[in-house]
Amino acid sequence: MPSLPSDWVSRFAGHVPAGPVLDLACGRGRHGRLFRARGHPITLVDRDLSGIADLAGQDGVETIEADLEDGRPFPLAERGFAGVVVTNYLYRPLLPALITAVRPGGVLLYETFAQGQERLGRPTNPDFLLKPGELLDAVRDTLTVVAYEDRTLHRPEPTRVQRMCAVRPTD
Repeated sequence: MPSLPSDWVSRFAGHVPAGPVLDLACGRGRHGRLFRARGHPITLVDRDLSGIADLAGQDGVETIEADLEDGRPFPLAERGFAGVVVTNYLYRPLLPALITAVRPGGVLLYETFAQGQERLGRPTNPDFLLKPGELLDAVRDTLTVVAYEDRTLHRPEPTRVQRMCAVRPTD
């Protein structure tokens, strides 16, 4: 059974307009399931689809098994999604393609670990920790930031995160 959606993603789910939603590095699909329940067609991408096997073949659900870090170009950047959701995952070379995948009027919801987490627990590898302001810098010239946080959450363990809701302007 998938865990509950992130509070951040749930909070901003209503900002995502009608249309397809991409749940990248989806794990058990907790965010894709949230958007499917809200009436969106969903595309779920992960290197292991066993956590979403129950969704395979259902109407409005596309599942893609892919190693996102194998050096190949991101296959979905040109598709145009109403929403792109990424949580607890960071592979910096993908950031530009993920931003490109947000269609005009669409929303990027991103939440992952940030520097400072290495003092609190896993992950500790700096490759998996956002630098201060890194999400803001990534979208600066492309998307409009609706909300952004760089803080320590208590879930119940302390966790250092950056999280953002950003919209691609329609003009």
